[in-house]
Amino acid sequence: MSQPIEDYGLIGDTHTAALVGRDGSIDWLCLPRFDSEACFAALLGDERNGFWRIAPATGGKAVRRRYRGETLVLESEFEVDGGKVRLIDCMPIRESHPEVVRIVEGVAGTVPMRMEMAMRFGYGRVVPWVRRSGGLLTALAGPDGLALWTTVHTRGKEVEGERRTVAEFDVSAGQHVPFVLTWFPSHEEPPRPTDAVFAVDETELWWEEWSSQCTFDGPWREAVVRSLITLKALTYQPTGGIVAAATTSLPETLGGERNWDYRYCWLRDATLTLQALMRGGYHEEAMAWRDWLLRAAAGDARDLQIMYGPAGERRLDEWEADWLAGYEGSQPVRIGNAAAGQYQLDVYGEVMSALYDSAVAGDPPSESAWDLQRTLLDFLEDGWREPDDGIWEVRGPRRHFTHSKVMAWVAVDRAVRSVEQLGLEGPLDRWRALRDEIHAEVCQKGFNSDVGAFTQYYGGTGLDASLLMIPLVGFLPASDDRVRQTVEAIERDLTEDGFVLRYKAEEASDVDGLSGHEGAFLACSFWLADCLYLIGRQDDARALFERLLALRNDLGLLSEEYDARAKRQVGNFPQAFSHVSLVNAAFNLSGRPPSGQQDPEALQLVRRATLRSRSRTARLQGRFLGMGRGVRAARVARSTRGAPESGSRPAGQAP
Repeated sequence: MSQPIEDYGLIGDTHTAALVGRDGSIDWLCLPRFDSEACFAALLGDERNGFWRIAPATGGKAVRRRYRGETLVLESEFEVDGGKVRLIDCMPIRESHPEVVRIVEGVAGTVPMRMEMAMRFGYGRVVPWVRRSGGLLTALAGPDGLALWTTVHTRGKEVEGERRTVAEFDVSAGQHVPFVLTWFPSHEEPPRPTDAVFAVDETELWWEEWSSQCTFDGPWREAVVRSLITLKALTYQPTGGIVAAATTSLPETLGGERNWDYRYCWLRDATLTLQALMRGGYHEEAMAWRDWLLRAAAGDARDLQIMYGPAGERRLDEWEADWLAGYEGSQPVRIGNAAAGQYQLDVYGEVMSALYDSAVAGDPPSESAWDLQRTLLDFLEDGWREPDDGIWEVRGPRRHFTHSKVMAWVAVDRAVRSVEQLGLEGPLDRWRALRDEIHAEVCQKGFNSDVGAFTQYYGGTGLDASLLMIPLVGFLPASDDRVRQTVEAIERDLTEDGFVLRYKAEEASDVDGLSGHEGAFLACSFWLADCLYLIGRQDDARALFERLLALRNDLGLLSEEYDARAKRQVGNFPQAFSHVSLVNAAFNLSGRPPSGQQDPEALQLVRRATLRSRSRTARLQGRFLGMGRGVRAARVARSTRGAPESGSRPAGQAP
């Protein structure tokens, strides 16, 4: 059975990411991209579906784990009778081929160790042809190839009818035993091995340089920096797109059917992600996300999707991997996401708001970008009146969701502000009238006086956590009685153990088309903290924020949801939206309001605070990306000289 979700750590190279368990096993890794097929998929099945474990021969779990400072280099310490070892894991920032580097470091005494690996392409279904080639262990199947290099002897072994690669070796204090796994296209020759120690040092330095750009200087800095690092790790560097999570089908309900593929980029996350990056001092990343957004949204406004692939792909066909048992029996395991074809009004507001924020912060839209935004507004003049599928990708009938209408208002409001404040051209009077019309309808039909709150959809009585966005986007001020009543109703009736549910799933099967309970949605819980702060309950807001921070695992990572009944994290992991909302809440609770509450002069402060990140980014790129052949040559030279580490044996044949 897979480990608890919170027992996993994350390593990544800004193209893809791996999950490393507390037992030293990599149970999830997709290569070469986030949305590629997994070569280790035990997370969603069992060891037969692929894993790579390095741990003491007696087994057990790490007694301590940490990231090296403000980096994505992971250290796990194991203690056994007679000694202690440290497992160091990272994925070097990619120069050509993706790599996973693992080093076993002897800390005290002598520890017998075991390495065991089952390489399975195609989400755990395809058993590759494993052979020795040029000193490397290679595994080939279809388009994929893996090459494993180490100084210890490896061999093939049959375990329960499955062929695996194993190694047994001893590690004494002061010794370092390296392992390097590299993906390459199967029709090419495998790359030469990397020097593991050099790769770890270089990766650590890269992340230290990147983290040093963070401008947050308030309380909770450690949590903010770790969340920004996680957000960077979920960025697809070639395009600037940010995936929602590194995984698919980690359940929102343990043992249930609420399992979705989150390895894609949601427009829903656009504004809050842009805010988190700019506020944190990462202007370049924010603008890369903005540019990805523009490219993805290009085309007919009627065809705007709610999500795209990391490079902007539109076809995200959903299918089920029925050979995978699912995490703790949660089926089906879904690949792709059919919700990409849904109609959601809120994405128009997200796109317009994100582009407005980036323009106010000092990056005005190009002529083509403004033309795109005007096209979106042309569509919304009639499109806002239609029912939609809502922010949560429900698979029930379309409705007039209140949050969707609020975000349609946001789209028009940001267009009006762009004309008024930025001097862009547009039919100002017509847009003002449209903004007023949407606002009036939402206040009339979205607020239920019998419930005493805004409700999930027009005419309904159920609450929805998305309505916490009403004051955060500036639709109504926090001082409005309807806002206060809605916030307090959600706090009272839509929480479990003080954490916010998106909606009451058991009572809303006619809305989302699914059955079963789901955990509290962590992003919404951070929004509640924001709203409590805005309505004057600062102490309650900070107390909730601290409780949310306590839900992070020992490495500072959050999934999508928290199951208050099982006392466990649930949903895909780590979740960008949770970490984005953490960052923004830290700023909000430090007295820095969201963009919907700010004027242009306040947003210009964000721009000035992040200008220095450009020169630092340039230095970073020059220092690391400019090394090119010199770095590769140094790695190769170090990896091929001299004898193996003391106490290790030469690499051997693994059939």
